[in-house]
Amino acid sequence: MYHDPVLAREVADRLVTSPGGLYLDCTMGGGGHSRLILESLDATGRLLALDWDEDAHTHQQGVDQVLCQDARVALLRQSFGDLDRLPAPWAEARFHGVLMDLGLSSHQIDTPGRGFSYLQEGPLDMRMDRRKGVGAGELIDQMDEAALGRLLRDQGEVASWRRMAHLLKQARAAGRLDGTAQVRQVVEDAFGTKGSYALLSRVFQALRIAVNGELEALEKGLDEAFRRLLPGGRLAVITYHSLEDRHVKARFRDWCGEGGQAGTRHVPAMRTPRVAHVLERRGVVPTAEEIARNPRSRSARLRVLEREVA
Repeated sequence: MYHDPVLAREVADRLVTSPGGLYLDCTMGGGGHSRLILESLDATGRLLALDWDEDAHTHQQGVDQVLCQDARVALLRQSFGDLDRLPAPWAEARFHGVLMDLGLSSHQIDTPGRGFSYLQEGPLDMRMDRRKGVGAGELIDQMDEAALGRLLRDQGEVASWRRMAHLLKQARAAGRLDGTAQVRQVVEDAFGTKGSYALLSRVFQALRIAVNGELEALEKGLDEAFRRLLPGGRLAVITYHSLEDRHVKARFRDWCGEGGQAGTRHVPAMRTPRVAHVLERRGVVPTAEEIARNPRSRSARLRVLEREVA
């Protein structure tokens, strides 16, 4: 299977409120969420599915042609960070529901040539869109040690960020850091094998986020997705780590009128106007059965927001 969609039924049940409406899947991947959304639509419903990864589109056009063959579906190779640049006829489209699944697909993780996993040998790449930017190895080359350390601290929440940055720069300069297995070797040599997977996950997370500009794309994508929601429309976001989840919660709080600047003893707190409400305050997490079937879903959390009608 290309990818086992996480919280798939939970997404479809909450997102589709109008079977004849227009929906947007910002992260098509293997098409699992898109297919379930389509099952909830009638003959007049429409779905626009985006993905900036070429492999996802190749999969849809080759092995799995369900989406390509459905007249209700349009596929675009584009990042959700560029929602403000959708081509015609979608340039000014507004949606009844928008989905953003922020996780990697199983295909991306399990394809060594993409460089997303430390469990297999692969190049230090990690680019979602291989037409653009530089890979993780070149990124390490371009950053000085202090900047790399801040990246590991801020985007990977790596506790030993200073030491890790020094080790990575040192190994890269010595020609010992050309692939994913070598990053794993550097970490295990310095910190031991116990707990190395957790540390490696944070290091790879930081590099991947930076390579793809994920947090910038997330901020921009959330704002544009909400702007394009029709009254009563819903925005569903699946997060997989605390960093991105904090960004999503913060924007949701703003739209729910719970954000704004803190007050002082003399000046009351400034509240943002309420323009939406959340469906479940704590979000939705996978069941024990789903985690047993798909262990990669264990850190997922679904948050759903509904735009106010008036």
